[in-house]
Amino acid sequence: MTGNMEERELKDRLNLIESMIAEGRRSTESWGWTFVLWGTAYYIAIAWSIWGRASLAWPVTMTIAFVTTGLVASRMGRNRPVRTLTRAIISVWIATGISLFVVMMSLGLSGRADPHTSVAVVGSMLGLANATSSMILKWKLQLACAVFWWGAAVAACFGSNAQTSVVFLVAIFFGQIVFGIYCMIREAQKRKLETAHA
Repeated sequence: MTGNMEERELKDRLNLIESMIAEGRRSTESWGWTFVLWGTAYYIAIAWSIWGRASLAWPVTMTIAFVTTGLVASRMGRNRPVRTLTRAIISVWIATGISLFVVMMSLGLSGRADPHTSVAVVGSMLGLANATSSMILKWKLQLACAVFWWGAAVAACFGSNAQTSVVFLVAIFFGQIVFGIYCMIREAQKRKLETAHA
């Protein structure tokens, strides 16, 4: 009798963990737009740096992306309770964003922000954030995003300027844009299913 109760309790705990992981993935999918937003912001900043005032491109573009993210996120947060797992993942991304801002702004102001160092820093930090999220959520697709970012970081250390630029553009495309669109599509499909069941 005690064995059956323990077994049932263990199954209940495993079901709870699985439901928390599913909720965490769903929460990440609801933030898919941020991956697309930031990927687009990176492309805008890169283009602006090439064809315009490079000193303004990154600070202005990243500030606009940050403010946009904050405004939309604050509206999203009003309608939803934040669970522990979701809060953990959001914390990882906020900490990564702050770290990137501090390091990249410092590199830029000190004049040490060459393309190789910049891509290596951005790639390694975004790889870390994606890998952490993927490990928490047991989500191989997000781990693939981490691998793209880590690949960009390694390529930046060994490749030429042209190779570093191409690898960075590819990592942005797959690690931000494609993943974000995938998340947005999945969220739309789940909403459609919920509406059909309601």
